[in-house]
Amino acid sequence: MKNIAVIGSGTMGNGIAHTFAQHGYTVTLIDIAEDALKKAMSTIEKNLGRQVEKGVITEADKKQTLQRITPITDIKSGVQNVDLVVEAATENTELKLKIFQDLDAAAKSETILATNTSSISITKIASVTKRADKVIGMHFMNPVPVMKLVEVIRGYNTSDEVTKRTMELSRSLEKIPVEVNDYPGFIANRILMPMINEAIYSLYEGVAGVEEIDAVMKLGMAHPMGPLQLADFIGLDVCLSILHVLHDGFGNPKYAPCPLLVNMVQAGHKGVKSGNGFYAYTPGSKDLKVSARFAGKQA
Repeated sequence: MKNIAVIGSGTMGNGIAHTFAQHGYTVTLIDIAEDALKKAMSTIEKNLGRQVEKGVITEADKKQTLQRITPITDIKSGVQNVDLVVEAATENTELKLKIFQDLDAAAKSETILATNTSSISITKIASVTKRADKVIGMHFMNPVPVMKLVEVIRGYNTSDEVTKRTMELSRSLEKIPVEVNDYPGFIANRILMPMINEAIYSLYEGVAGVEEIDAVMKLGMAHPMGPLQLADFIGLDVCLSILHVLHDGFGNPKYAPCPLLVNMVQAGHKGVKSGNGFYAYTPGSKDLKVSARFAGKQA
């Protein structure tokens, strides 16, 4: 597999495109919005520049990587001659189902269709295609060029051959793939999201403040980032969506999202992307300050 298409040019999509191109793959980056594509290419160039500064790659590597990426706004023409498609659109079930119907109609019959979903059923996504054996999950971690894990999720009908090829492909990107089966939240988010939700409940119930909760997990459990800061980084709206998938999928009240999380998302406080979550974010600043809503007090 040498020709790759990536659907969606947001944070995950441009990171996936960057990673494939840096490892020698020809990449078509597809998004319906021209402005989003321009922003994505600018982000990729900036991130490659950081790698040059750190000595990870050379200036020539940067130039060659950018030359391997072609931005395009049309899915049909963008996927006609590729070996693999990685969908990285918004975490919305109906949107993904529509995209996979379109991909199934436009891509070659032998093309593998992968999704970067963090929680939506691979089996459900595959059910709207005529190639369920060639549909698989490739859940990259953010930031994609840095994080080593790829969670490779087998749908109910995903073939052994497609799983094997996807695992090998992940290794070719210098990633470490971990194979899991298709159940709500897979492994990463089935474990991570209840922890984040419990941290939010601890704040909501006044057990401790934002910084205190994060400090316990960083200093006591050696986590590089506390759960509340991590929730902001992921996006509180994304965390809420995944918790709904877990709650609906298992029917267990332990997965019910904390009311504080629900309120914050409804109020538009979604973390880093909105500039405000459990912490306040100022563009260009590296200082981490607790949001005014939680400063000096519990929720």
